[in-house]
Amino acid sequence: MSERALHVGVVMDPIADLAYKKDTTLAMLWAAQARGWTLHYLEPEDLFLRDGRAFGRRRELEAFRDPARWYALGEPETRPLAELDVILMRQDPPVDDHFLNAVHLLGFAEREGVLVVNPTRALLECNEKLFAQQFPHCCTPTVVTCRESVLRAFHAEHGDVILKPLDGMGGSGIFHVQPEGRNLGAIIELLTERGRRQIMAQRYIPEIRDGDTRILLVDGEPVPFGLARVPMAGETRGNLAAGGQGMSRELTDRDRWLIAQVQPMIRDKGLLFVGLDVIGDYITEINVTSPTCVREIDDQRGTDIAGLLMEAIVRRLATRRSV
Repeated sequence: MSERALHVGVVMDPIADLAYKKDTTLAMLWAAQARGWTLHYLEPEDLFLRDGRAFGRRRELEAFRDPARWYALGEPETRPLAELDVILMRQDPPVDDHFLNAVHLLGFAEREGVLVVNPTRALLECNEKLFAQQFPHCCTPTVVTCRESVLRAFHAEHGDVILKPLDGMGGSGIFHVQPEGRNLGAIIELLTERGRRQIMAQRYIPEIRDGDTRILLVDGEPVPFGLARVPMAGETRGNLAAGGQGMSRELTDRDRWLIAQVQPMIRDKGLLFVGLDVIGDYITEINVTSPTCVREIDDQRGTDIAGLLMEAIVRRLATRRSV
């Protein structure tokens, strides 16, 4: 199929608030625009449903490589989402009701033939921390519960543990509890909301000091370089949002083995853009909502990861049209 100019919608948090230096969505906008595609900007609040059809209050968008002015928006126009070829769902977690409602509305656009990246069914099914637990042989010992007794028993068994919410991002709400168990009760009470909220506990992986590596997969294929997010002094969280330093590294044989374990399911779910988080020998999360770290890897390695994603989108559309 000869590539035609596509109309691409992007659902994202306010573009004025993004971090120009490192925002992955901006790399996607540049890559789409470089192909002559037309960009349409929507925030989650711009989506709505009328008589079973999805609509959006959208504005044409231009994206610039200028830290002083990285975007320009046209006048708002309310149109059916089905007029778009592709919608990039780039709203950041938490995966709360606000996020899920937006995904459900995008599902109506999918019914009319729009390609949503990533597919709405996968966004609804794949909690980023729980999704990884479908591959327990790739994960450090883990328990998910809201019961204090279970969490205390897990800590007693493993000594050094990480406790975290199931819907956080950027390292928010992550606690490292060492063998002496200092403040364990208070942390459990806080995270579980006194036994009403499921949380995750995992055996601590000491290799975190060398970094929590983000590995990106485009249409199931790994980018050959990951981004090791190395914690700042005194921190156990490597997330860049928590002050970690990002250093690109080549994938190891163990990384490639872990990737091979998850590839079949990622492809089966139609996921076009996925971020695996790997610490040491283990996968800790499989990110499907709005994976990041494209800009850091591109800057350090000269890759064009967003360009690879645009090529994957063209292939996916060609496959759909040929059926």
